[in-house]
Amino acid sequence: MNGSAESLRGRLHSLGFDEVRFASAAAPPSSGLTGWLGAGMQADMHWMERSAGKRLDAAAVLPGVRSVIMLGVNYWDGRPTPEDGRPIWARYAGHADYHDTLKPALVAAGKILESDLGIAPEDYRYYVDTGPVLERGWAARSGLGFIGKNAMLISRTHGNWLLLAAILVRAEIEPDPAIRRAEPARAAPNGVGLLCGSCTRCLDACPTQAFSAPGVLDARRCISYQTIENKGMIPRALRTAIGTRIYGCDVCLEVCPWNRFAQAGRGILLEVRDGITGLSLREILTLTPGRYAEVFRGTGVKRLKLTGLLRNACVAAGNSGDRSLLGELVALAAHPAALVRAHAVWAVRRLAPAEWDRLLANPRLSEADGDVLEEYAAV
Repeated sequence: MNGSAESLRGRLHSLGFDEVRFASAAAPPSSGLTGWLGAGMQADMHWMERSAGKRLDAAAVLPGVRSVIMLGVNYWDGRPTPEDGRPIWARYAGHADYHDTLKPALVAAGKILESDLGIAPEDYRYYVDTGPVLERGWAARSGLGFIGKNAMLISRTHGNWLLLAAILVRAEIEPDPAIRRAEPARAAPNGVGLLCGSCTRCLDACPTQAFSAPGVLDARRCISYQTIENKGMIPRALRTAIGTRIYGCDVCLEVCPWNRFAQAGRGILLEVRDGITGLSLREILTLTPGRYAEVFRGTGVKRLKLTGLLRNACVAAGNSGDRSLLGELVALAAHPAALVRAHAVWAVRRLAPAEWDRLLANPRLSEADGDVLEEYAAV
């Protein structure tokens, strides 16, 4: 390797990454992945099962891997979470898709590895949480942070607000030490909650009680899973707890005391999209395909597609208490997609339980899908 680890760290930091840490790939980081998958907590994210072997063995992803470079981008922006019935978005959703905006810097990082380490392009691979890599585990191994009771990586500098990228390298780079504590840790054997102490704010604050144990998130109950990854019906039992969260959930991150150290990041690798988080529920409920494409092109929300966003908006509207949205919801109860119709009917009944029969009595509705509406009228 030409140059020291510190020299390499400096050059990668100059690309816009707020954190650059190194870990040895000699052994995988501790993980409860096998037990988590065995318990079915991945819901229908079957791709996690198919790639489990690679996640547990970096050499199965890149044979001969010797080091893992962990890169962090701070996305804390200091914005308060709306508390007035407006839609609540996961904080990262207010940016262009970070998978895309981080990629040019990762390409540039690869060129630096080729020049500084003298390795060939086939001797490294990079990922931005889309590949079979345990980013949080490697980040904890590198000392970038520790795994909190909310199952997220917590940085002593940035709190809970880091986007992670990983580069697997067939080269030896001096590893950074993991975080330790002098006194006996009150943490799980795998290091979960290493610096959480007796704090359980994240576990207690979860609206849907999605944590089966400290550091163990049951995706089936998680609002982020239900509003983003789940492509079907949101379970009725969870809908009221979702509140007006329309895309993801940051509750278990927001309540963490370590966030008192968080400061706004440099934002070099992020592109703010103000037009998203400023949308009202009415504007979202009346989105057309053309308007949806215009607003959300190039963002992570595009993965949800319009029907998924309308589904979420119906749930949020039903929980908003805003009866002025009934007209929009009645219109969506005749939407071409059954997924939207069903959640719109639920929302109408929640907002106007005494008069919802009259509100939904229109020919378009009965012709659209009477059986589905009858089923959800019984909710």
